[in-house]
Amino acid sequence: MQIFRADSHEAELVGWGVRVLMVSDPRATGTESVMRRVSGFGGLVDHQDELYAGLGAMMDDPAGYGLFIMLCDELGGLEAGHKAHALLRGSNCTAPVILISTEVSEQSFPEDRGAPILLRSPLSAVSMRVGFEHALRERMIWQAA
Repeated sequence: MQIFRADSHEAELVGWGVRVLMVSDPRATGTESVMRRVSGFGGLVDHQDELYAGLGAMMDDPAGYGLFIMLCDELGGLEAGHKAHALLRGSNCTAPVILISTEVSEQSFPEDRGAPILLRSPLSAVSMRVGFEHALRERMIWQAA
C-alpha cells in the first residue's frame, strides 16, 4: 500500500483529514494526477493497485475511510467499477464512491448518497473538484454548522 500526503498548506482543504482509498493501476495515466488533486483538497490518500485488496481494505475498516475512488479503465472498465460499488454496498460500507472511466459518456452527480459518482476520463481539475465536493457534501455541511 502506498500512502500519499500533500505538503501544500495554501490549497482550499475541502476534505481536510478525510481518508481516501484509491484503487488504480499505478502505471495508469491519471493515477498520479488524481492522487495529487485529492491530496491538494486535504484528503489523505491510501493507494491500492489491486481491486480486491482495495475492497478488502475498505471492508476491514469501513468507518476509517470517507471516500472510495476507482480508476476503472485498467481494472476491467466501468462494469468492474459498478461491481466494486455493489460489493461495497453489499458489505454495508456506506462511504461515497467515485468511479472514473473513459466509458462514462455523461458525468453523474447523483443525489442518492448510495449511488456512485461517475466521472469521465481523462479527468479535468474542475470535474475532480466537483466530484470530490459532491461526495463529501454531507461532511461539508456539518463543518459549516
